[in-house]
Amino acid sequence: MPNGRGMSPQSQITRRDRADGAPRARMLAGVPVRERRLRLAGVSTVVLEGGEGPPLVLLHGGIECGGAYWAPVLSHLAERHHVVVPDLPGLGESEPIARLDVAAFTAWFAALIRETCQDPPGLLAHSLDGTLAAHFAARRGDLLRRLVIYATPGIGHYRMPLRLRLTAMRFGLRPTERNSERFERLAFLDLDAARRRDPEWLAAFGAYTRSRAAVPHVKRTMRQLIDVGTRQLPDAELRRIEVPTTLLSGRQDRFVPLALAEAASHRLGWSLRVIEEAGHVPHIEQPEAFLAALVERTR
Repeated sequence: MPNGRGMSPQSQITRRDRADGAPRARMLAGVPVRERRLRLAGVSTVVLEGGEGPPLVLLHGGIECGGAYWAPVLSHLAERHHVVVPDLPGLGESEPIARLDVAAFTAWFAALIRETCQDPPGLLAHSLDGTLAAHFAARRGDLLRRLVIYATPGIGHYRMPLRLRLTAMRFGLRPTERNSERFERLAFLDLDAARRRDPEWLAAFGAYTRSRAAVPHVKRTMRQLIDVGTRQLPDAELRRIEVPTTLLSGRQDRFVPLALAEAASHRLGWSLRVIEEAGHVPHIEQPEAFLAALVERTR
């Protein structure tokens, strides 16, 4: 896990975070990335970048804190890749747009690639953002080298589990520490074990996520992302994806069941990597196993 600071002092957000010890800065402590703000398709977007090698773009899922939650694996990925980690419009520190839908995402993400990647990148997209990434790959696969779809609902028939729906609604209405705890216990297979490994990082993660979840435009963006991210893509559209595609899932995912990825792998002929002893966020819960599953799929 991160243990020092590695962001560019040129960023206003970074200077502010360093001044007050904000949770975002603590999440990114020691990660060899710099932070900058870009205007992409008219959207003021915060992007983390670091490392050298083939470009790899990481898209966070439906999480209010944005791309900072990739921190547990960023240092290792930056040893092999030029990593590009944006905050989706309306989440993290990026400014919102009126409507986050497939068309808006496609324009924004194409602009991100043009601005940050000299060559077509690999794309690793988690959860709800994986649905948007699949839409993009079906339409603009010429801009990508490889796709990894990670714990994503839109690749099959998905019904959000009732417990998850109620827990998410409760947190969205009142992003308190108690409601955050309920949500995290669903996302992780073993939250207590993860806390024992790195209590400071997880405390910062929870604090920053709660602070962003209280912002009105973040609440609106989350509703929009849940709406578009849980819709099933037709198989005809998924079959238009021509870049090499891999599915990634935690064995005990309570948000998006492994069976959904298994069915998609069977239907579409995509390879599937399963991470044992992990829920919906293996890159946090089992970072070593996550990296081992990913490394052969992002070269």
